[in-house]
Amino acid sequence: MAQSYHEKIKIPNGVEYDQPVGLFINNEFVASKDGAKFEVINPATEKSITHVYEAKEADVDAAVEAATLAFESGPWSRMAPHDRGRLLYKLADLMEEHLPVLSSIETYDTGKAIAIARGDVGAAIATIRYYAGWADKIHGKVVDTDAGSFNYTIQEPIGVCGQIVPWNFPLIMFCWKVGPALATGNTVVLKSAEQTPLSSLYLASLIKQTGFPPGVVNVISGFGAIAGAAIAEHPKIHKVAFTGSTVVGRSIMRAAANSNLKKVTLELGGKSPNIIFNDADIEKAVEWVNFGIFFNGGQVCAAGSRVYVQEGVYDKVVAAFKKRAEMNVVGDPFDDATFQGAQVSQRQFERILEYVDVGQTEGATIITGGSRQGTNGYFIKPTVFADVTEDMRIMKEEIFGPVCAIAKFKDLDDVVAKANATLYGLASAVHTRDLNTAIEAAKRIRAGSVWVNIYNAIHWAVPFGGYNESGNGRECGKEALRNYTQIKSVRINLN
Repeated sequence: MAQSYHEKIKIPNGVEYDQPVGLFINNEFVASKDGAKFEVINPATEKSITHVYEAKEADVDAAVEAATLAFESGPWSRMAPHDRGRLLYKLADLMEEHLPVLSSIETYDTGKAIAIARGDVGAAIATIRYYAGWADKIHGKVVDTDAGSFNYTIQEPIGVCGQIVPWNFPLIMFCWKVGPALATGNTVVLKSAEQTPLSSLYLASLIKQTGFPPGVVNVISGFGAIAGAAIAEHPKIHKVAFTGSTVVGRSIMRAAANSNLKKVTLELGGKSPNIIFNDADIEKAVEWVNFGIFFNGGQVCAAGSRVYVQEGVYDKVVAAFKKRAEMNVVGDPFDDATFQGAQVSQRQFERILEYVDVGQTEGATIITGGSRQGTNGYFIKPTVFADVTEDMRIMKEEIFGPVCAIAKFKDLDDVVAKANATLYGLASAVHTRDLNTAIEAAKRIRAGSVWVNIYNAIHWAVPFGGYNESGNGRECGKEALRNYTQIKSVRINLN
């Protein structure tokens, strides 16, 4: 009897399903070469969910071989672009059918609120549909140079693409990377984050059910230092995309340079400014500031963790923000009323509370929060610091949790200088009723995204990425397709 690499799981909200626990290689769930497994923890209870197989170098090799064969000589290599698009549309439809299961897995594995998880799955589905529509619209150009030649370009797929996704938005990041890679004809080896492998493995089972040929998408669970490094260094992978910390991003770039100079795109950390001018609609601005930092427990690379408030409304904003932050429901991720669930892991939980201690030591004032909530699970109260200065670590370093720092500014020149005084440059926001102020600020702030009178307004059709140490390349939109194609020039002599 063939061994099963699935486990029956019942989620606290009553959803029961078959969870794949093997590595997904060549359209089959298999054990790791050495049989090693690792534990997956529920952040809301600190209890074990299951164990999944752990990929190491030999398993990465097997996944790359499957992807290479699919790209070079399998049916995927001969598939018409519109048929690739058809498969992506079919996958999106299947994901929609499985939305309750996918969102429940996402909540169980990450600790995020179920309402947010449903939104994540919806955005992931929309991303796959968006790139399905692009599959047959990847065109080259004719270049007119002289009467004696005919010149044209071809946008070709790169080949085997390594994808390394983070733990804060496992499904969305899976689809942000796999969508454009498949639409342009590449094959994929994707490594999920070791903290949150479950939804990626379940989505792999839907990919097989959709009818993608073997080897086109391979999904492995493993640790960054081993499996992630093997992807970054692999000589048969010619493109790697990574979302995560700046420290790891640097190591991936070094590995790519030291191996085969593979193409690299990185979406890394941030310390994003969220700016409120005197003339802003204070009630609406505070609502968006609250969403900007406490959405997903602050575990967002683009989180608006630096709040700058113009002097004329500073006291009013601080009082309103304190009141609004204390309204956030923190607790059971499966309660529809919950806005903020658990932090993803004990390590992240402890790191965030260490920063809370640092902020107090440096002289900032906690106006709300600043401690654990409850006694079980990795829950932290929404925390707001006031009286923060530019030299404080909580104003300069990415905390990646529900911790916000508020500071005053005088005028546009002052706040632009403060906003740009960072190693990062991922996102930002401006709250004002004056269109001229909004346009001028958007022009001068050095960040990949500038939102006006809104925050975290990320959309699959709009390019997203960073300046400086927040990375390079762009996810989402038409721009993401550039990451997965290379240009071939053909010049024909007509004489």
